Amino acid sequence: MIEVAVLGRVVRVAINRPDKRNALNVETCRDLLAVFERSAFDPGIGAILLVGNGPAFCAGMDLEEVLLADQGELTGLHERLFTAIDRARKPIVAGVTGAALAAGMGLAANAHVVIAAPDARFGLTEIRIGLWPVIVFRALVRAIGERRATELSLTGRTLGADEAMQFGLVAEISNDPKLKAFETAKKLSEFSPAAISTGLEYIDRVRALGWMEAAPIGHRMRDDLMATADFAEGVRAFMEKRPPEWPSLKLP
Repeated sequence: MIEVAVLGRVVRVAINRPDKRNALNVETCRDLLAVFERSAFDPGIGAILLVGNGPAFCAGMDLEEVLLADQGELTGLHERLFTAIDRARKPIVAGVTGAALAAGMGLAANAHVVIAAPDARFGLTEIRIGLWPVIVFRALVRAIGERRATELSLTGRTLGADEAMQFGLVAEISNDPKLKAFETAKKLSEFSPAAISTGLEYIDRVRALGWMEAAPIGHRMRDDLMATADFAEGVRAFMEKRPPEWPSLKLP
């Protein structure tokens, strides 16, 4: 149900049900989760790229299967899949073409960076079939805010790439979003793994905290990062490229 390719330090994951507009069935959810979870522990992977084969990114759940599936298993899979961003310590980049509806919009919200085609369409369309986007809602709130997520959940309307960018869901609009998303993932994969992992962990740990509670966590993480070889090498490389008018600085 998915195609996986490792391109340097990027793992490219393509949902491969173009005839179903890449609707998510149980098998697809299992496969996506397996790749996300394997990549989390693979030191050779620096970023995850998520795309859909064919014209659509993901049109939501597979409604032909949903009523027949074991609802307990389905809910458990969805809960883990649509909270992947909470556990991710490597950047997830999505290249969105065509429809990203219902669960598809939930997948987009679980990416750290979304690159969309000009004709991409997003929407929380569950209300049209008598459902509420309960499991994807939290990720959407973080991406676009509670008021906008609520309005989209109530109306079931779709929005284009321009509006999705105004809302903050989309980072960039590109005529070739899959290529641009790969280039973005490749660039992110080349940054310090320690800095990326620590930064994403910091976001998750302090999300609901006030500054008094968050500050000690941030201070410890910052101190740890400043003691890494990656940071020392980064400073040296930067200083070697400094303009000649900058004052000289002796480095250890």
